[in-house]
Parts: sequence; structure tokens; C-alpha cells
Amino acid sequence: MTRDRRFSTDGGDVTGKAEVPAASDPDGRPRWLQDVIIIGEATITVYGLFIVLGLAVGLDFNGIVSTLQQVTLLAASFALVVLALNLHWGYTGLFNIGVAGFMAVGAYTMALTTAAPDATFPGLGLPLWIGIPAGIVAAALVGFVAALPALRLRADYFAIVTLAFAEVIRLLYNSSLLREFELFGTEFGTGGGQGMSFPNLRNTISRRLLYVGGDPEAGPTLVGRPFLAVGDALELSTSVVEGWAYTAVLVALVLVVFVLITRIGNSPFGRVLKAIREDELAARSLGKNTDRVKIKVFMVGCAIMGLAGIVWQGRRGYIDPNLFLPIITFYIFIALIIGGSGSNTGSVVGALLFAGLLFEGPPFVQRIVDATFDLPRTATLYDGVIALGDLDPMPLLGYTVGELPNLRFVLFGVVLIALMIYRPDGMLGHRNEPASPIDLTKERPPSERGSSTAQGGESNE
Repeated sequence: MTRDRRFSTDGGDVTGKAEVPAASDPDGRPRWLQDVIIIGEATITVYGLFIVLGLAVGLDFNGIVSTLQQVTLLAASFALVVLALNLHWGYTGLFNIGVAGFMAVGAYTMALTTAAPDATFPGLGLPLWIGIPAGIVAAALVGFVAALPALRLRADYFAIVTLAFAEVIRLLYNSSLLREFELFGTEFGTGGGQGMSFPNLRNTISRRLLYVGGDPEAGPTLVGRPFLAVGDALELSTSVVEGWAYTAVLVALVLVVFVLITRIGNSPFGRVLKAIREDELAARSLGKNTDRVKIKVFMVGCAIMGLAGIVWQGRRGYIDPNLFLPIITFYIFIALIIGGSGSNTGSVVGALLFAGLLFEGPPFVQRIVDATFDLPRTATLYDGVIALGDLDPMPLLGYTVGELPNLRFVLFGVVLIALMIYRPDGMLGHRNEPASPIDLTKERPPSERGSSTAQGGESNE
């Protein structure tokens, strides 16, 4: 397979043909079909587990479908921001641990743009179709400001700067300075630690998608008819159908971002990103303006993070600074490590497994056990261990079940340790794409090697 190459100063200025390895598995399936199968298998695994658990706890069909919708929505939200982090870290090697800060910029900008002017903490009262792009652009611009001084630093110092930058953003939104303020004669307010309200994204977007003018009394739209028909046939509640409509929008966004980042990775610009990841000094020696490339890709990734912050935390129509604690960045990194950095498919699979099995799974299991068994609860772990000494394991088991939502953090650590020992590249890290489109490890005929040496391409010296 060959393709035309056109490098700029970001990616070279060479026009020619490059050999790209055929993307197929031993069964002859194309790469995109492999990705669909892998993501489909992971989805079926997570769905199957929640269906079995839902039946065990006695949920009806409507309850099971609602649970699957919540898991899918959370997984899609994670997938968006994990894909953005993969662009930074997996493709370019930029160790950005300030992800939550850029999500906060996107969400708060959207909220300030769309909140009603007469609200307790007012905004501009503009429609969502203006507020969402405004949040994306604001996150990209803040990423530009952060990148200018930080990208000249070494990787470890760059990570510290991005973490500090994110915390400054969160503390700024949390401060009384922005609780209520006036700008160009207009009143604004983030509410400080109290948070602020704005139009609920889930209800607004799903009803606009399902009903004419967003009014259920006006009848379904062309897109809404199949949604509502399926909902009626399955006897699902209106809330569940609207929830699935919003979730479908998020899944579509994940698909768009997936294709966008894949195309970036396969472009000459993307090959420069991978060259920076593997050896920035070598990329500079070839005449690449690595600073400019890093600023561009950092802005693109921050814009996607801003979008993720908008659709994830904005679905409730309320935000406060505690939704953007540094632990959110920690979650995103765990998901990327599980899937494997450098792989977009791994990013989606990691987000799905993290959101479904590690994040939502333990609280769901707790609800099942509470509804099925009447276990004795002890106030402390010490009491449970003392009871175990009397050959009564039930108090310790009851304490463990009661603390499952907190014990999942221990589970995160166990999973990370297991991954580092048995699969350090993550589940799909082996699909990490190299900077060169040519397989440099492949043995070539002596005639080709001689030709390359004559042209200065290879030498034993």
C-alpha cells in the first residue's frame, strides 16, 4: 500500500511515496474491522456482567436498560478525554497531568455563556450551540497559554507545571473573586465553592433530538421517531429513552474524535508527533520545528478535554470546583494505562473497562449484596477482625461490602500493579504505532541495503 506524503516544516516538505504496512490481521480483516471487533467484545463483556448482576438484584427490564445507559454514558465520557490524553501522551510523549483543569475551563466557559442572566449566579444566557463551541475554544486557548512556557521544560517539570496549572484553575473557580463579578458592564458569577447552575445538557440536547422544538407536545422529530418507537415497543420510561438519546450523542462524539485522532496519527503531522515521542532531538536535527508541533497538538488535545468536561460534568446542569479535583486526572491515566497508550482502540477499551468494571462495578455489587443478604456491619475493620478470631467471618464480610465504594481505590492499585507485572504496555499497547511508516525491523535484500548505504541512508560506521 502506498500513499502520497507532503511534509511541511511541521512534518517535512517532501512529496513522494511511502510504503505503509498493510493493516490486516492473519484472517485478512482490515484494521478498522479489528478495532470494531475488539471494542464490541469489550462492550459485550461489560454489558453481560451488568445484566447478570441486574438480574441477581431483581431489576426489571427498564432498570437493566437504565443501568446499561448510565455505564455507557460514563464510558463514553471517559473515552473522549482518554483519547485526548492519548494524543498528548501516547502519540507525542507530553506528560500532561493537568487534564481536569482543561475540562474545568471548557465546562465553566459553557456554563458562563449559557446560564440565565437573572440566575443566582448569572451568565450571558446564550444558546448551547454557542456555549459548547465557546467552551472548546476557551480550553484550547488556555492550553496555548500553558504550553508556551511549559513545553520548553523537561518531561518531569512539564508534568509538574500542568498539574499546578490545573490546580490554579480549580482554585480560581473556587475563590470568592469569581463568585460574583462584573465584566464590561455585565454581571457574571461562578458561585465559588457553592457552584453554579445552567441549562441541563442532558434534557436540552435529548429533547431537541427527539421532539420538534424540544417540546414533547409537538411530536417526534425524524431522528426521534425510531428512538421513541423502540422505547414504546420495549415499554421503557421516557427518562430512559431520553437518557439513551443523550448517550447516543456522546457515542457519536467518541466516534468523531476517534476518527480525527486516527487521521492525525496517520498524517505527516502525526509522524512528527511520534518522532518527538521517540526522540525529540533527532526530530529537531531533521529540521522539524518541534516546539510549534507540540503547541498545536497540545491545543487540539486541550480542546477535546474541554469538550469532554462539557458533556460529562455538564449533564446535570450544575458544576462546582470539586468536580475537577486532581483525582479525575488520575482516573483518566488509569484508563489509558489499562488500554495501552499509543492506541486509540486501547483508549476506548480502557475507558470502557475502567468505567464499567472498576468505577461503577463495586457500588453496584454493594447494592446487590445489600438487597440480597442481611450482613452484620461493624463500625471498624478492627471489630471485624476480632469477630473473625471467634470464627465468625460475617461481620468482616459485612464491613468489606459496606466499604466497597472506597475499597475500589485499593482495587485500582491492585490492577495497576498487575498490569505493570504482566502487561506493562496495557491491553493494546502492542499496537503502538511507530514514527516511521516503514517497518525498519524487517529484513531487506542486500541490494536494497547497498542502495541505502550509497545514498547515505545506512552505514556500519
